[in-house]
Amino acid sequence: MDQRGLVERARGGDHDAFAELARAAVVRLDQAARLILRDPELARDAVQEGLIRAWRDLRKLRDPDRFDAWLYRLTVNACLDLARQRRRRVVEVELTPLHALAMPDSSSAHADRQLVDEVLRELDEQGRAIVVLHYYIGMPLTDVAATLAIPVGTVKSRLHRALTTMRIAIDAEPTSTPSIAGGQIA
Repeated sequence: MDQRGLVERARGGDHDAFAELARAAVVRLDQAARLILRDPELARDAVQEGLIRAWRDLRKLRDPDRFDAWLYRLTVNACLDLARQRRRRVVEVELTPLHALAMPDSSSAHADRQLVDEVLRELDEQGRAIVVLHYYIGMPLTDVAATLAIPVGTVKSRLHRALTTMRIAIDAEPTSTPSIAGGQIA
């Protein structure tokens, strides 16, 4: 059955249809929440809260074809709510790969992933949410705006600010080149 049909059945109270919708989205929601919150336990809590809100408010969804974007919005809002509640608690986590790599990870790819992880830490939750939704999830800026319930112009300015912060952090990273005896660069 297609997603629209599942949404319609779930609106009618069909728990199995909603479970199928949730099962199809939970991995992507968890990946986005982990990138925003930087804590796997908080990310699971946010995904769970987003799914609870979705079940509770499913009848309010006007367009069943927009279910995925609506579910992202609920989950991102749950992430931001949790981040506000736990602002004083600092937890550092490593990024898990979004998908399995086809070939073994090279040291440069690991270094790049680690650099992106460190640079994402520099962003606030709002900026991280926009970067994750746009670049990791692949949402167009109009959908990001709808997901976060803010104007497109605000998304663009926050994205610009986040990318500027990321560029500054990357430029500030020391680049060390190994040297060998005699002052030659290896």
